[in-house]
Amino acid sequence: MSNNVGVWKNGESVAVQFLIKSGYKILQTNFRCRIGEIDIIAQHKKSNVLVFVEVKAKTNTNFGLPREMVTLKKQNKIRQVAMCYLQQIGEEKECRFDVIEVLNGNINHIKNAF
Repeated sequence: MSNNVGVWKNGESVAVQFLIKSGYKILQTNFRCRIGEIDIIAQHKKSNVLVFVEVKAKTNTNFGLPREMVTLKKQNKIRQVAMCYLQQIGEEKECRFDVIEVLNGNINHIKNAF
């Protein structure tokens, strides 16, 4: 396993724990369909909003901040995968797209990122 994969996997674990501590219920991790993948699907315990979360983890800022890796192309793909998820569960729900960036153990939760 490369170092980058380890950082990414650890970043997702950190993000899941952060969301749970922040009052979110984790509905699914690493949801896949033919179009792509969403890292975390969650719902805040106080609302009915479905939250699709993209996690980006890095150990340094040599090539920019983690959140800058969520390009317009990536955002569009995440939206399409979210539509697959909604079709699969057969429900219409209010949705939000968040980014959680993990940089050297520091967590930044960007709500309504796109």
